[in-house]
Amino acid sequence: MANSKDIITGLDIGSKTIRIVMGQRLVDGRLNIIGAAESPAEGISRGSITSIEDAVSSISETIEKCERMTGLRVDKMVVGISGAHIKTVSSKGVVAVAKANEQVEDSDVERALEVAESTTTVPNYEILHVLPISYNLDDQKGIKEPQGMTGVRLEVETQVVMALSAQVKNLTKCIYRTGVDIDYIVFSILATAEAVLTPKQKELGVAVVNLGASTTSLVVFEEGNIMHTAVLPVGAGHITNDLAIGLKTSVEVAEAVKLDNAQALSESISKREEVDLHKYSEEEKKGSYVYKKDIAEICEARMEEIFGMVNDELKRIDRAGKLPAGVVLTGGGAKLSMVVDLAKNIFDLPVFLGLPTTHNFAIDKLNDLEYTTALGLVMWADKNINNRGGILSGFSGVNQGADKLKRWLKNLWPSS
Repeated sequence: MANSKDIITGLDIGSKTIRIVMGQRLVDGRLNIIGAAESPAEGISRGSITSIEDAVSSISETIEKCERMTGLRVDKMVVGISGAHIKTVSSKGVVAVAKANEQVEDSDVERALEVAESTTTVPNYEILHVLPISYNLDDQKGIKEPQGMTGVRLEVETQVVMALSAQVKNLTKCIYRTGVDIDYIVFSILATAEAVLTPKQKELGVAVVNLGASTTSLVVFEEGNIMHTAVLPVGAGHITNDLAIGLKTSVEVAEAVKLDNAQALSESISKREEVDLHKYSEEEKKGSYVYKKDIAEICEARMEEIFGMVNDELKRIDRAGKLPAGVVLTGGGAKLSMVVDLAKNIFDLPVFLGLPTTHNFAIDKLNDLEYTTALGLVMWADKNINNRGGILSGFSGVNQGADKLKRWLKNLWPSS
């Protein structure tokens, strides 16, 4: 029987689907993915909980499916959080190096990160992560790891990721009501990047864009560090609504038409090609034809808007058209035909589909673009949490926020 300490379970709560991936740490240190399950999401909209009862039911159903598949009980999970309520702000922390010999220790780095965190308190928000971008030691700038270096004044530049307290409380309430404990709450796009990026891409400079149903998340890496993150309140699911309005049909028919006919570029489609809506629903009259080109133009307009918003974020940090490793697209929206071609036109960069960097999965569905976040949560935890459930020392600063959040959650929900 597997030791529960060796089991890592990731929970990705999407607006349309809830996914769970279970991994097992092997004796040799490798991670073996042993389970994956999904269920339709109820009670969730734009990454936020809208009905506790419905969300608990959907999460419970997915947990049960995963337990049946693996024969193992899920007792704790690493949970992804996203949604338009997530804020990221830049912050600096400055401290004097404590040791008389002026050598920087882990404790100095942690104090600097704590200062950066303490200066970014926003009412009604909880800090998820304090992400160090770079360190300055006296006149030496752009240092990655200052430990062991000599200096007097240590400064850290960070990005602080925060989530609305009410949303964190609602999310934790849902999960605790399923009888499962929470290991960590992780900003979803950080986990997604863990699954789809190589260290080389992070070093060169790369953006990961997760096209979800109702939100689009972005993370930018450069020189191995996180440079920028954002969540945009628009996603690929909006295409379905656009089609329903544009084709004057139901959302259900629009979704089916989208899955069969949509593509992100319309120029190659003949103006004469037609689609019969009656094929998708008896309620549509026979001979209810729409032009395939119109369907593609509606999709193209919405995807152009989404990529335009992502490019605006890249402009804000002066990285538009300047990321050597390009843009990696993942999530359900990235399955749209010709989406890579449209993205290349807009970003003026190389664009790739973000499939998992590890491909040797016994479970086929893990090679799906929609599973990258759930898989990434397991990989994130495997990389950053040791077997005793603590954050690894080299990563402790990144999770100043996560540790405090964990204590806050424990106070909220006594383990009775």
